[in-house]
Amino acid sequence: MTISPAVPAPVRAGTATHCPYCALQCGMNVTAGAAAGAAGAAGAVGAAGIAGDTGEAGTLGETAGPAVTITPRHDVPANAGGLCQKGWTAGELLGRDRRLTTPLVDGRPATWDEALDTVAARIRAVRAEHGPDGVAVFGGGGLTNEKAYQLGKFARVVLRTSQIDYNGRFCMSSAAAAANRAFGMDRGLPFPITDLAGADAILVAGGNMAETMPPFVRHLTAMRERGGRLVVIDPRATATARRADLHLQPVPGTDLALAMGLLHIVIAEGRVDEAYVAARTTGFERVSASAAAWWPERVERITGVPVARMRQAAAILGDARRAMVLTGRGAEQHAKGTDTVSAFINLALALGLPGREGSGYGCVTGQGNGQGGREHGQKADQLPGYRRIDDPAARAHVAAVWGVDPGELPGPGRSAYELLDALGTAAGPRALLLFGSNPVISAPDAGRVAERLASLDLLVVSDFVLSETAAMADVVLPSTQWAEEDGTMTNLEGRVLLRRRAVAPPPGVRGDLEILRGLAARLRGPEGFPAEPREVFDELRRASAGGIADYSGITYERIAAETGVFWPCPDTGHPGTPRPFLDRFATPDGRARFTPVEHRPPEEDVDDDHPLYLTTGRVLAHYQSGAQTRRIAALNEAAPELFVELHPDLAERLEVEPGGRVRVVGRRGTAEAVARISPAIRPDTVFMPFHWAGANLLTNPALDPVSRMPEFKVCAVRLERAA
Repeated sequence: MTISPAVPAPVRAGTATHCPYCALQCGMNVTAGAAAGAAGAAGAVGAAGIAGDTGEAGTLGETAGPAVTITPRHDVPANAGGLCQKGWTAGELLGRDRRLTTPLVDGRPATWDEALDTVAARIRAVRAEHGPDGVAVFGGGGLTNEKAYQLGKFARVVLRTSQIDYNGRFCMSSAAAAANRAFGMDRGLPFPITDLAGADAILVAGGNMAETMPPFVRHLTAMRERGGRLVVIDPRATATARRADLHLQPVPGTDLALAMGLLHIVIAEGRVDEAYVAARTTGFERVSASAAAWWPERVERITGVPVARMRQAAAILGDARRAMVLTGRGAEQHAKGTDTVSAFINLALALGLPGREGSGYGCVTGQGNGQGGREHGQKADQLPGYRRIDDPAARAHVAAVWGVDPGELPGPGRSAYELLDALGTAAGPRALLLFGSNPVISAPDAGRVAERLASLDLLVVSDFVLSETAAMADVVLPSTQWAEEDGTMTNLEGRVLLRRRAVAPPPGVRGDLEILRGLAARLRGPEGFPAEPREVFDELRRASAGGIADYSGITYERIAAETGVFWPCPDTGHPGTPRPFLDRFATPDGRARFTPVEHRPPEEDVDDDHPLYLTTGRVLAHYQSGAQTRRIAALNEAAPELFVELHPDLAERLEVEPGGRVRVVGRRGTAEAVARISPAIRPDTVFMPFHWAGANLLTNPALDPVSRMPEFKVCAVRLERAA
């Protein structure tokens, strides 16, 4: 492995860009070549009362590699001058001494020509023996729109494979599926994030924004300072739940029953907005009939949430003039996640919230480009513009832009986990090209995923660090990262943003667009695969035209001038659509659809051998698989290792001391972690963060039948004291 300790050469000072992490896409200024100084990145407590959410400048000094000053932008509404600890330290990624700068072939340094020639030759060999679907592509929710678009095009036009999906399937696919069937459109927040501050009540189901995206909380704080009330549903008393006026703490995997119970109360207490339901929705009668069976006392027995607290939550929402229902991964990452989100959407529709200014339903997207990443072709069943790949009209439109016959485009492929699980099998792909993901850490039943990756004839990984997955690869391609390239991202509001190049990459590093161009030239010819992001975006605009996610009226110039443009935006004279449902929903008749659903237990319940529920999530200092954040000293100091959180009563019963080593034993694997004892967790539940190897050795890959989302949020385990 060749690494570069060198400081990247500065390109321009004070470049306005966006954070490399979550879907809030906080605005920041990156100044390269500044004098090294004391790190202002460890995180003071800011106006929202959250570590790292401040408006003060931070300069990354000697330990960070390059001298890069990061300051927050005040012109981006999502963060409005705030950054979290991860954002402050993001510059440290740009010149770390663990940075990959030379391609690796079978573990040894190689030239770019050798690496790309090797990949092309081995792909040809696999295709000759196993056909086009013998080669698969796996993308990431952190890739720019341009990369996501080009990756999908490369898979379908060059490789002719149907086997492409991305790690965003693990993020908010259940919310997307539920929103599509209710509203005809999936956009995380179908309203600007600043609308939150004007609400009178907000219900957050399974979200912990105080740790996952701290600057988000300033909007909730502004709402509460106006007299609004916050209700949080979570099995843990998280940093977000502790800020709530009311915390409902259900048994993991019972959110759907709780949502049905809340709807039952809303109906029984006469809180349904009957005029709205009659004018703007269909299907309420069937949902009302199914909700009748979920009386509060029954729901209390299933969820553990007291009836009085359910009634209080229903009253807070029902009495509010403007209210919002938000879901996060806690409600969505289940084998019934789509139905769970549909149950919360049904609640919002009964209260008359979606499509009203200042009210609504939204999903708090997780990954930086989780929204745009699925809109333009990384998902197994979608083409650019949020078009279905099995729609003949969609295929004809996109094929015309790509200059191919529609019949040449493959059909739908396997979803993310199904794709990973099929790797190396007799009927599955024998080669995988992976961009922007680390499934050895992030996938459920991660031990099996590692076995499948190891069985491949060819694994190619494009990354800027040697992640756990890259370390397994036959070929590693060192790529540029966030501040070293231009491109667009679409944040949780559906606002398309411009991420600008602030520093030059180290010598020997190439962008993913350049990598795809090089492979396309070797496998098909370079036509149609430019490496210039603006050129790719202009083609994306044409491919998305007329689709649900229509970007055709969005240009780099407009994004820069307007600090982002909301899709759909069908022409350059269109103002963009910050609130798409005010007049009608994106369904054929313009009405939102109620969806009947029923609660069912988790796919894996507790028993005598595994008597505890395990739930997983994030902590403030780290992001996703930790491939980036675990390389930053300040973040490692804040959260140095894997832990398991357990209730004091459980700890006493097991004779576990704080800081003691504990084995967490599940039906698929075992993980060892440090014990963290806290009354924040239920006595029947333990919590582990998924940023380190361990938690996802245990999680259940059971899939939602609609979204194909794995059941990350609940499985059965037991605890044992470790030596």
